Amino acid sequence: MSCPDELAKNDTDEYKILILDNGAFHKAKSLIIPHNIKLFFLPPYSPGLNSAEKIGQHIKRKFTDRYFKDLHQMSEFFTHTLQILCFPMIQSICPFKYIA
Repeated sequence: MSCPDELAKNDTDEYKILILDNGAFHKAKSLIIPHNIKLFFLPPYSPGLNSAEKIGQHIKRKFTDRYFKDLHQMSEFFTHTLQILCFPMIQSICPFKYIA
């Protein structure tokens, strides 16, 4: 099941806008968009508008100048870094009006 399908089946009477970058996989001809989903594409080459890019930069900074003794320790640190991302923190990292 695709992400649009999963999104569409929650609150089926609600109209949803899915904000996407211009990745080729987001525009595949085989992608079927449910009736209650509208795709909104960010302008090309605009990582500053992409909240996933901002969160990725935040996480990457957490890894700067760190040494992990093994993959397990790195995985634990990554998991913890994701778990402490709360909504107010995400809003401060990504100060876009569409994140409400």
